[in-house]
Amino acid sequence: MSGIRGLIDDVADFAGYAARQGLPARRREVAVRAVLDTVGVMVLGSAQPVLHTVLAVTRQWGVLHESTVIGHDGRMPSASAAFVNGTLAHCMDYDDTHLPSVLHPSASVVPTALAVAEATGADGPRLLDAVAVGTEVCIRLGMAGYDEERRNSIFFDRGQHATSICGAVGSGVAAAMLLAGDAATIAATGGIAASMSSGLIEANRTGGTVKRIQTGWAAHCGVTAAQLAVAGLTGPPTVLEGRFGFFRAFCGERARPERVTAELGDRWHADQVHVKPYPCNHFTHTAIDAAIELRRRGVKPGDVLAVELGVAEPVLRTIAEPAADKAAPTTGYAAAFSGPYALAAALVGGGGLGAYVDDFTDLAVRRPDVLDLARKVRCHADPECTRIFPDQLPARVTAHLADGRTEQVDCLSNRGGPGRPLTDGELDLKFSLNARTRYDPATAASISHEIRRLAKAADVRPTMQLLGGIS
Repeated sequence: MSGIRGLIDDVADFAGYAARQGLPARRREVAVRAVLDTVGVMVLGSAQPVLHTVLAVTRQWGVLHESTVIGHDGRMPSASAAFVNGTLAHCMDYDDTHLPSVLHPSASVVPTALAVAEATGADGPRLLDAVAVGTEVCIRLGMAGYDEERRNSIFFDRGQHATSICGAVGSGVAAAMLLAGDAATIAATGGIAASMSSGLIEANRTGGTVKRIQTGWAAHCGVTAAQLAVAGLTGPPTVLEGRFGFFRAFCGERARPERVTAELGDRWHADQVHVKPYPCNHFTHTAIDAAIELRRRGVKPGDVLAVELGVAEPVLRTIAEPAADKAAPTTGYAAAFSGPYALAAALVGGGGLGAYVDDFTDLAVRRPDVLDLARKVRCHADPECTRIFPDQLPARVTAHLADGRTEQVDCLSNRGGPGRPLTDGELDLKFSLNARTRYDPATAASISHEIRRLAKAADVRPTMQLLGGIS
């Protein structure tokens, strides 16, 4: 058995090489943007009640003061900090997304890498290399579970949260690169983390807050798997492609495991990651883009008689059904998954880059002007949007106005994606808005500066120390 090689060994060879030799500057630049965006989202999430829920549990897990809990005055064992911070990264649904796998790679990998890098005193380049490779592995696992014929995630079709399932393995690779760096330990970590992978998405349909912690649990699994591998535990070499392995268990016969290593190191799927400009489900974003354009054209909410929102057919079950609930969401979290509400909030006039967290609170969902407009929105499957999905998450919006005019806006690609990336100024604005919910402007600016210079940092701990506590 010891002579068997599997896909995880090829992944580990690549990750080990990256840990030893380092990655090109371009890959580190991409990683810096991911860290900046994800840290900002974690800071924003640290004001949410879920922080106290996960802290109440993780405080029972140990007292080793290794790693910072963002936005909280206290440190924890690295696995515990990764769990808490990973929860914060996803709890506001403001974390980045890869298309067409439709998973959120940074929400588990970045908290993992930050926690382990701080615990080990790693320098900035090592941190960024771990983020880059861990993210790439996470995405490649998701792409191996993507059905090109049906144009949808197999994980998603089977009710599984690809983000947390693939994120556990990607996080494990990142953690092992920082804890050990050798291929054997990285391979063992991947084999162990695959057994820890989990996550269901039924909460998207019928409620519950469990989905908010799933990226945190993936991060915790990644750190724990790496620690177990360092201690000597091993995993099967065919953990990914084997008869009883990762893909057969999660995706059945339809998966394409060979995609995990195809062109590994030459082609980076991470270049297809979309940074979210708005803190809501990504399927709603082009509806918001269209509403912003309608505002630019001078359309006012009072002018609107009816709005048609055309989206890809698979999107309807998430942002349009049941129609009555989506037109009048009862909580801010529910509003973040409503196409009619998101469009209406942006047309009335949203904050930030066009819609911000203030538009998705339990208080905001009771605004009569937004609800009145949301009730005028009718969602339907648009054939062109369906054809484009999920390479983009397009929308076609047609507004019928009281004066008899019709305004149509076609948003066929997402703002924040590779074709329409956020500028450095827009990314900095998003970070600043998020950071200032917990820190004074000077501290927020210092955090941003330190993250921007991670590629030259001799030690990541000063940056993490800035993120401890609030001001």
